[in-house]
Amino acid sequence: MGSPVVHTSEGDSAARALLAATPLIDGHNDLPWALRELFGADPTAAATGRDLTLDQPDLHTDLAKLARGQVGGQFWSVYVPCSLTGHSAVTAVLEQIELVHELIARHPDRLALATTADQVEQVFASGRTASLLGAEGGHCIAESLGALRALHRLGVRYLTLTHNDSLSWADSATDEPRAGGLSEFGERVVAEMNRLGMLVDLSHVADTTMRAALEVTTAPVVFSHSSCRAVTDHPRNVPDDVLELIPGNGGVLMVTFVPRFVSGAIAEWDAELAAAMAAAGAKHADLADRRRFLASWSGRHRQPRATIEDVLAHLDHAREVVGVDHLGIGGDYDGCAELPVGLRDVGSYPALFDGLLARGWSAEDCAKVAGRNVLRVLRSAEAVADPRC
Repeated sequence: MGSPVVHTSEGDSAARALLAATPLIDGHNDLPWALRELFGADPTAAATGRDLTLDQPDLHTDLAKLARGQVGGQFWSVYVPCSLTGHSAVTAVLEQIELVHELIARHPDRLALATTADQVEQVFASGRTASLLGAEGGHCIAESLGALRALHRLGVRYLTLTHNDSLSWADSATDEPRAGGLSEFGERVVAEMNRLGMLVDLSHVADTTMRAALEVTTAPVVFSHSSCRAVTDHPRNVPDDVLELIPGNGGVLMVTFVPRFVSGAIAEWDAELAAAMAAAGAKHADLADRRRFLASWSGRHRQPRATIEDVLAHLDHAREVVGVDHLGIGGDYDGCAELPVGLRDVGSYPALFDGLLARGWSAEDCAKVAGRNVLRVLRSAEAVADPRC
């Protein structure tokens, strides 16, 4: 067992000094699914398939990169693809939760489970990365509030209401509507999440679902990995009229790095890809379908590149609309094939905050974006929750 990772600054980077004092809490990382795709559904096999203490060139995330990026807290995504439904989806999310718990158990000097804001701060103070769980895709509860409660008991602290497909009870941003925003059952899901102290995650959902959830919830929401539609016109981003509602709710927009969400040129190229897939009978919203189609599509070589400046532009715009008290970061590392130039893996976070400081953001404002805002939201959700949960 190695020594604990100490969050100290390196060199003269002002961002490194900032992140040594304030936990950077990233809202979304898909390493668990990346490991499942490499080594299969068995959590032990996936957790032991790679030595994450060593550099993994084909992954955006490993323990050395987490240390280099000074990641103080990470929401690990326990994602389930929309191709899995019903009991299969429930089984898959349980396997992914177990995978994260296995990773934590295998690396106790580097990682520790956190289910509350206080625990995040305690783990950060110990020099480790606080590991939180976020379930991506409401289909993983199979329309069972009992399953939702079980996820909470196992440590899950947010649920993304949909993934890329609409549900009977919540509409997705990338599918045809089925619920008209939120159905009556969808409202019950939000209310139960409030009672449990589980954050309502509005990334991936339709605008109508965003507004409906903001009307129903009694706790702050998060957008765990979304950016600004006014900057990049993509349905996965959040329109300004919804962003303007966030301060009244107390929630946080966690700006993501996904290239097609942060670059207008890539969003246009992605729309061309979607049209080509539709013409060929393939489904753009299906990640596996998209990967297969892209491998042989003639337009793949025309894909532009996003840069760190694109991400900084989204943060600048979001600050103007929602204010610095309602911003965070949700990189979506290991959830997309490429990242913007300058943000190639989780070790790049100091560069992002150096970029904000260079644009005139204060150290105090950067500390809020890094993690203080998310800690406030976690505490607000805990305060609303039934103390018996």
